[in-house]
Amino acid sequence: MQFQNMNILITGGASGIGLGLAREFIAAGNTVIVCGRRNEKLAEAKKLLPTLQTLTADVQTVEGRIALRDTIVEKYPQVDILINNAGIQRRLDLQTNEPWELTESEIATNLHAPIHLSQLFVEHLKNKSNAAIMNVTSGLSFVPIAQMPVYCATKAALRSFTLSLRKQLADTSIRVIEIIPPAVNTDLGGPGLHTFGVPVEDFAKAVVSRIAAGEVEVGYGTAENSRLAFQPIVDEMFKRMNLR
Repeated sequence: MQFQNMNILITGGASGIGLGLAREFIAAGNTVIVCGRRNEKLAEAKKLLPTLQTLTADVQTVEGRIALRDTIVEKYPQVDILINNAGIQRRLDLQTNEPWELTESEIATNLHAPIHLSQLFVEHLKNKSNAAIMNVTSGLSFVPIAQMPVYCATKAALRSFTLSLRKQLADTSIRVIEIIPPAVNTDLGGPGLHTFGVPVEDFAKAVVSRIAAGEVEVGYGTAENSRLAFQPIVDEMFKRMNLR
């Protein structure tokens, strides 16, 4: 896939994997817009990458997602790639009776948002000759860590949705790409929890290179090992179940 002079929107792109991808796409000659809820993080990202464009947006809510789509269509109609990257990762003891709102916000960010935004942006992106929707899932889509039950479940669901989205959009100009990270050294889940993870820069460089080469599923490290272990079985079963 061509990755020069493209216009890319990344949700949750002010830090972590989103910012790492933004850096690589900008270096390759593209225009990148990142959105997030925290203005201070957006300002920090802008300071690191002066050509980066930023938008304040809340993808947790239906209204926020519709407002984001409307803003892009009105002010940035050149956008031809949507990267659903925003995510929340929480450790949760399922035996405690914590407020449901905490779990609900995790599900809304990790699953409702990418599904809804994909639907909202399809009509806009179908008018482009070279467009893409990229969903960031996780190596935990394949095998969960029980301490993070909601995160792992949402990422498994997003992987399933991505397979269906790719199938349904096969006859359009929109490519559907899944990015599958392992543990990456970011602040996901809280500062200092993923220092054992792979460097963001290494992960982002590998991902962008492989997407540019035409791959539609891109894992890395342990996540790639999991993807390859499951891939032959899933591919064959998916083809048989989706002949039409």
